[in-house]
Amino acid sequence: MNTLTLAGPQAASPPAPAKGDGRFFADPVFHFQTIRALMEINTGGADTGEVLAAIARIIDGDVQSWYAEWAALADRVQVRADKAINTLSKGGALMRVHNYRRTAEFLLPPDDPKRPGSWVKCLAAFYKGLDVLGVAHERISIPYQGANLRAIYFPGAPGAEKKPLVMLVGGFDSILEELYPMLGKAALDRGYSLLMYEGPGQGQALRDGLRFTPEWEKPTGAVLDAFLATHAKPTGIVLIGMSMGGYFAPRAAAFEPRIDGVVSWDVCFDYQACAKYTLAAAARRSGPASVGAVWGTANALWTMGASSAEEALAMMTPYTLAPVAARIRQPVLMLVGEDDQFIPLRQAAQFEAALVNAASVTKCVFDRISGGSEHCQAGCASLVDTAVYDWIESTFPTAA
Repeated sequence: MNTLTLAGPQAASPPAPAKGDGRFFADPVFHFQTIRALMEINTGGADTGEVLAAIARIIDGDVQSWYAEWAALADRVQVRADKAINTLSKGGALMRVHNYRRTAEFLLPPDDPKRPGSWVKCLAAFYKGLDVLGVAHERISIPYQGANLRAIYFPGAPGAEKKPLVMLVGGFDSILEELYPMLGKAALDRGYSLLMYEGPGQGQALRDGLRFTPEWEKPTGAVLDAFLATHAKPTGIVLIGMSMGGYFAPRAAAFEPRIDGVVSWDVCFDYQACAKYTLAAAARRSGPASVGAVWGTANALWTMGASSAEEALAMMTPYTLAPVAARIRQPVLMLVGEDDQFIPLRQAAQFEAALVNAASVTKCVFDRISGGSEHCQAGCASLVDTAVYDWIESTFPTAA
């Protein structure tokens, strides 16, 4: 077992700041989603000044105000993209449009009439941005349970065939395209080939009626079947799961022998335990009607296909790694934020204790002074890139 604590010069984290200090919004969801959008600065998917100008006009805690200002920002940047002559300028602007539209739509109720149009514009900006920037990619559609799963393959530079294939999947609220600026482009920059995919309950699959499944090895296997039917078998496959993907990726690895390494970014050992407070409060019709509680409950009902908070909570019972962790024999990397507001810190220790047959276990803990203590190290993409790809290179020598 290898545990790394990524910190600054201090050995311990400083005291928490007073309420409101160092935050974009008092509402924790508004604040987190802002730093989530800003996390794409590293890959050109956000610009600090643009974001600060837009969020200054948002009414704290007002979801419709949130949508209006992020959508207006996307519209302004779209105009810049349309006028830009240089391909880097145009492509970069389009990638920012994609991020801002995704962020705008994020907190809307599932049935909000603005969602469909926003979704179309969001995806259009992303794929046009890739085309303008000359990023080689292949869109793959995989038939699955009467609908389709989407995947995107990005071939790496010459020499990528000697490295493991990096495979990315999201979580409770991520979309396929978001994975590229979050961690995917970093793979290409380091010479890896990249395969990103979405499963039931995510992105277009969710909009087409496919709901979450705890048996994540099934959609993962379907994607691998389709990919390997038309592409050469890679030297290895490292599956990285973001957020709730910290459950999905290890679950798939427990049953899928074609996966050679697994990354939980962050750890999600027991999803029901993560969602329990929000959904239990909604079921009791008590507690504060915070943005987080309203949005979290609505998204749970949508992604699970439930009609009530009680039903959604009950449906989450099998979303735990406890009964399958002993089946995981691959090397495992766990990323852990000490101040993760969505996944209790104790779940990392639970997962670590359950990995009794893993080839190796590395736990990378980010404290507050490192800047990466939030969920999925939001706001610190460089920390994630370094931790993940250094681990791949040390674990799979051919990756170096």
